[in-house]
Amino acid sequence: MIIIDPYKAGMFEKNPYAKKRDILGSLIVVLDGRLDERGLQLIAPISRALLAGEIHELILTDEEGAGPNKKVNKIAYLGFFEVSQSGVMVTGDDIYVARQKIGRVAGFDITHMPNHLNIVIYSDERTSGLEKGLELGTEFKCSKPNS
Repeated sequence: MIIIDPYKAGMFEKNPYAKKRDILGSLIVVLDGRLDERGLQLIAPISRALLAGEIHELILTDEEGAGPNKKVNKIAYLGFFEVSQSGVMVTGDDIYVARQKIGRVAGFDITHMPNHLNIVIYSDERTSGLEKGLELGTEFKCSKPNS
């Protein structure tokens, strides 16, 4: 049996996710740190399902062109959040923390799976969660742009 990944095969000309609900959660860890040579390898698929109760890591990058199937080196650690409302996260989605947009989903790194997913977010500012003044319990939201 041959398995074909439609993302790697370039079968989609545009993002197929026409409508989807927001993913909600809250920060359970605030991180402080940044690296210039992290070497995260973003996977080819543009989406991941996040289930209620799961815990995932949020990482910021200011590298232009960060996206699926790319390597990301310059990062800042934001924190970990627990999903309270499940959904599907897609590259290009807007990420809000404390009701402020902090960037858009660049892609996903699976280094630590099945423990947690690294969600890499493109942002103009590569600042850590501590530098942003985030607190435990801070609201997290992932939304399709313009929704």
